[in-house]
Amino acid sequence: MNRLTEADRQLADVKRRLATAAVAVLAVFAVGVVGYTIIGHGKHRFLDSLYMTVITLTTVGYSEIIPMQNDPGGRIFTMILILFGMGILVYFASTVTAFFVEGQLEHVFWRKRMRKAIAELSDHVIVCGASLVAGHVIEEMNRVQRPVVAILPQGSAPPPESEGRELRYVTGDPSDEDVLVEAGVRRARGLVAALESDRDNVLIILTARQTNPALRIVAMLVDGRNEPKLRRAGADSVVSPFHIGGMRMASELIRPTVVTFLDTMLRDRDRNLRVEELRVGRGSPAIGRTLGDLDVNGMPGLLLLAFLEGDGAPWAYKPSPATRIAEGATLIVMGDPAGMAELRRRYGGEAYGATPAASRVPAGA
Repeated sequence: MNRLTEADRQLADVKRRLATAAVAVLAVFAVGVVGYTIIGHGKHRFLDSLYMTVITLTTVGYSEIIPMQNDPGGRIFTMILILFGMGILVYFASTVTAFFVEGQLEHVFWRKRMRKAIAELSDHVIVCGASLVAGHVIEEMNRVQRPVVAILPQGSAPPPESEGRELRYVTGDPSDEDVLVEAGVRRARGLVAALESDRDNVLIILTARQTNPALRIVAMLVDGRNEPKLRRAGADSVVSPFHIGGMRMASELIRPTVVTFLDTMLRDRDRNLRVEELRVGRGSPAIGRTLGDLDVNGMPGLLLLAFLEGDGAPWAYKPSPATRIAEGATLIVMGDPAGMAELRRRYGGEAYGATPAASRVPAGA
């Protein structure tokens, strides 16, 4: 049986505290009504006993319907009821007030809405961690309009780079299968393990790979000696921020104009140009046609850079328009998110959830 997720535990705690307070209030009122019925020797109605209980617990002090001037037992019962009953009423009032003042109740319902939004996602990317690296990954996913869900370790705040838009996230241990399932790992396209510990990233990779064998996993590498361990755990790719940083510094020295061009391209928020890839999946209308037939360069905002016939084949840079396309081929294209989305819709095939070729009209037909 699966363990409760963090949101489930929070909701259960809210229900438990409210239920405990409500039951305690009902119990003290029941004791008061029964006690005053006995004190009145059964001569008074239920409403009279309830009235006595209410004015006693609220210390309003209106006239007593059940006289106790000459009833020491009734006075003792009333004093005990006030002492215990007032404490229970104060506990109930403070519990309800805390949920609204501290925002706990609002947070619980917000978490339920968040879980519903995540449950509706598919082919999204899961980013594990609250580090600066995780924040930059989330920022890039948002800029290229790819759905993303973050898993934040307990006690962590969303990365600053994710501010400016609502971030879908769950809180918990990213290596916990239940937390990964809550983040939609079985429907996800990829996962980034970006915790600042190689050991933690290995645990995330192992759990995610067992839960979804088809998932593409990219892991952050902290210590270069641990790269083989991350790959054996199931990472498809391992990235060292320190290695990338060193390469960038070297490029700034020997090819500054190229770096400036790439930076300008990446930071252009109006167009969001990126070098993207399109893998031709099963059922794609592109299969059997030539690159010239696709006319990628003629589509708005797109430029074909390279072509890979299949895994293990040599790269073709500035490929010939006569190049024939087969299933599993990959096109490397520079373009904006809108142009790439249209290219995937036309020629991605089942790899991108496109409509099978038999039920579609090819572009330009």
